[in-house]
Amino acid sequence: MARANGKTRRRSGAIRRALGFAAFLPIASRAPSYGRLIWALVRDDRTPVGSKAVLAGAAGYLVLGRDIIPDDIPLLGGLDDLVVLILAVELFLDQVPTEVLHEKLDELGIERAAFEQDVAQIRRLTPRPIRAALRRVPDALGAAIRAVDESGIGPRLRSWINREGSPA
Repeated sequence: MARANGKTRRRSGAIRRALGFAAFLPIASRAPSYGRLIWALVRDDRTPVGSKAVLAGAAGYLVLGRDIIPDDIPLLGGLDDLVVLILAVELFLDQVPTEVLHEKLDELGIERAAFEQDVAQIRRLTPRPIRAALRRVPDALGAAIRAVDESGIGPRLRSWINREGSPA
């Protein structure tokens, strides 16, 4: 009896997971529109630099090929890439000013209600403590970028690199 119960629980858990993934099919169908939205927001000067840096870091992680979980492992190999992408996009969208986001949604003809519903559905996957910790990342990156700008190291580094005979 206990063995039958375990199989039943496993089957019902698998069914719930399958239904949960099926709920993301509408989001997947809107992915091209959301990709255009992200690109429009990245190109807008009103979007904070730290947020753009988060997306650049995620893109670098995806392109590099050095993963937390190697891609050779079936199913799990691509999962870390997906998690990094989702978290980066979520962080990015959290930092975009609301008026800019709404303006771009209207320009691209994306329904706000559907967008908000999709974002809420994706956020349910991310544990709250992780979201809270990650929300600090864009501000930290922005502060680091400002510190580098204020230090004046950029022009000095460029002149060192462009100097004839430089090892760089």
